[in-house]
Amino acid sequence: MARGPKKHLKRLAAPKSWLLDKLSGTYAPRPSSGPHKLRESFPLIVFLRNRLKYALNGREVRRIVNQRLIKVDNKVRTDPGFPSGFMDVVSIDKTNEHFRLIYDVKGRFTIHRITAEEANYKLLKVKRVALGLRGIPHIVTHDGRTIRYPDPRIRVNDTVKFDLENQKITDYIKWDIGATCMVTGGRKIGRVGTIQRRERHLGGYDVVHIKDAHDRTFATRIGNIFVIGDHEKPWISLPKSRGIKLTIAEERDARRKAATEEAPAE
Repeated sequence: MARGPKKHLKRLAAPKSWLLDKLSGTYAPRPSSGPHKLRESFPLIVFLRNRLKYALNGREVRRIVNQRLIKVDNKVRTDPGFPSGFMDVVSIDKTNEHFRLIYDVKGRFTIHRITAEEANYKLLKVKRVALGLRGIPHIVTHDGRTIRYPDPRIRVNDTVKFDLENQKITDYIKWDIGATCMVTGGRKIGRVGTIQRRERHLGGYDVVHIKDAHDRTFATRIGNIFVIGDHEKPWISLPKSRGIKLTIAEERDARRKAATEEAPAE
């Protein structure tokens, strides 16, 4: 019989988005409780040790975070297991580096470097709009924030641009046909495209049809859609793949082309 919350995480049970190998131990770091769910989070220890290679082991990660060198969303975090997640901005002032956590087209968290100017804001998906105590309106976002007195035109599934320094909403994007979006769940995770149409299913899940930059269409549930830009362009910079998923043959051709370019001329 279970007694209390679980404190361990087997390595094989860790999310595939962390890209942990199978043979480096029995266990994986279990994220602390925080703004993102365990399956959707990315602990700082994995980010610093396994991705950036700034530490060799967990002890070194603890020494780094205890020096208050790591900021997540412009706030110092000293917990190695802090669960950062999608759209979070990780800043290291000592090296003048800024990263935004975004999925690639294979559903893995990618190291996406951004400028200091872009690190001043993040995009938040609106999960709930409600009235609180004494009739005060507020919204709840995908990273657990409760923001009071939002613009009354903001609705569920819209995206707000949040200033991390002033802790205020500066702009918002309506969920609409033609908006640029990224898929954050399901088999199409990490893909970017424009919203084409919405299928309503009473008593079920609404399905959204999307077209990417290569004019390929795909569909996913509306809960997996994260609007990242208006009809013109995305409001954030995107990784190298630009959210376009290639076929197996296209990936092979790209590998061959890269190998040919790297080979020395005889």
